[in-house]
Amino acid sequence: MEDVTLTAYNVKTKEKNVPIQDAVITKTARGAYMAQGHDGKGSKLTTLMNEAKALAAIKAGIAKQGW
Repeated sequence: MEDVTLTAYNVKTKEKNVPIQDAVITKTARGAYMAQGHDGKGSKLTTLMNEAKALAAIKAGIAKQGW
């Protein structure tokens, strides 16, 4: 099984591929999957992803299901 990591762009510090901590995956009104969490330094992070990556992250235990 492939290692799943959730990363996002940090708008405040303009860093790419920042790991998301305490991620919660939710579904948007249009059916897309979104991971929300923080970077451990006080900045909130949000990223969109496909269904396969979202379900793999939940199954691997690195994110919680929010729907």
